[in-house]
Amino acid sequence: MNKLLAEFIGTFWLVLGGCGSAVLAAGVANVGIGLVGVSLAFGLTVLTGAYALGHISGGHFNPAVSIGLFMGGRFEGKDLPGYIIAQVLGGAVGAAILYLIVSSSADFSGFSGAGAFASNFYDANVYGVNYGMMGALVTEIVMTFMFLIVILGATHKNASPGFGGMAIGLALTLIHLISIPVTNTSVNPARSTATALFAGGDALPQLWLFWVAPIVGAALAGIVYKIMAPNR
Repeated sequence: MNKLLAEFIGTFWLVLGGCGSAVLAAGVANVGIGLVGVSLAFGLTVLTGAYALGHISGGHFNPAVSIGLFMGGRFEGKDLPGYIIAQVLGGAVGAAILYLIVSSSADFSGFSGAGAFASNFYDANVYGVNYGMMGALVTEIVMTFMFLIVILGATHKNASPGFGGMAIGLALTLIHLISIPVTNTSVNPARSTATALFAGGDALPQLWLFWVAPIVGAALAGIVYKIMAPNR
């Protein structure tokens, strides 16, 4: 239970910190943090969560990460269901807290449109470009693949000790810098589910892609890294 609680809290923090920065701070007049700030916020949530909770549960905070580590021989399959449930619940609670904050505003009138409440999307012109389903699918598969390659490499027994969390957090920052304009960046089914629950519109109908693509990318990375570096 201590591992599941750590995964719950870590995913809660990722959604509240990362999505919260997008919803509460990105577009604020004069002080808005913008795309770069949101990207950094997501990276910082993983970096801080990894150092605070990684020694308890491994610091996955993401169903795709758990599956990728399982495919790479770094995680027991029997623990997958519990981890995934804890991550999804933690993300949902993080989104619920964020919703309570946002809805307390006197100007709040609900959410509408693609990308609302930091939800993920495809086939929508949110940042001036309309990327279709194929572009979103490829982006999410490749970004998650590289995220898992970094995670598997940074946590390998031959990697420099103590720097894994930093490498993983910076990798997630880079991934957001690349892919926010395409899909609002998922690479994490729990994060996508959490925001879709409150965003409405096409967020729930399109959620399938943000489960399938990250899982495919993570599984491929686990297989590839296990071939490249079989001695974990």
